[in-house]
Amino acid sequence: MEEYGMLILWVGLLVAFIGIEAITAQLTTIWFAVGAFAAIVAEMLNADIWLQWVIFAVVSAIAVVATRPFVKKLTDKKMQPTNADRCIGQTAVVTEEIDNVAGKGAATVGGITWTARSENGESIAQGAKVTVTKIEGVKLIVKP
Repeated sequence: MEEYGMLILWVGLLVAFIGIEAITAQLTTIWFAVGAFAAIVAEMLNADIWLQWVIFAVVSAIAVVATRPFVKKLTDKKMQPTNADRCIGQTAVVTEEIDNVAGKGAATVGGITWTARSENGESIAQGAKVTVTKIEGVKLIVKP
């Protein structure tokens, strides 16, 4: 059984790295799975233990260097700005009294009517001019 010790270790690491990758889906351990596979091949070719570790480290490093730019491009989650962002900082006119407690209110900015809520929770009367401080979903957050 001792003769299979390193093979069991490498297979265990391979399964663990693939399992972690499957759970996280962030492409964080796949390179080490490739390195573990290379170490399994080295073990099957009767390479010394120190050489198996070197092969694991070198192959893992090469896999990271070779694929990291591609993976980064795939996993980079950039916010896509919308035209709605242009409303922030602009003056809007309240078209329906804003009452956060009652969950009602509307304001018009740039010719578009939005659901609106007060930034600090105070009621704002219809006809008042307000400043858009941010957008949350489809609601303008405004202040007098």
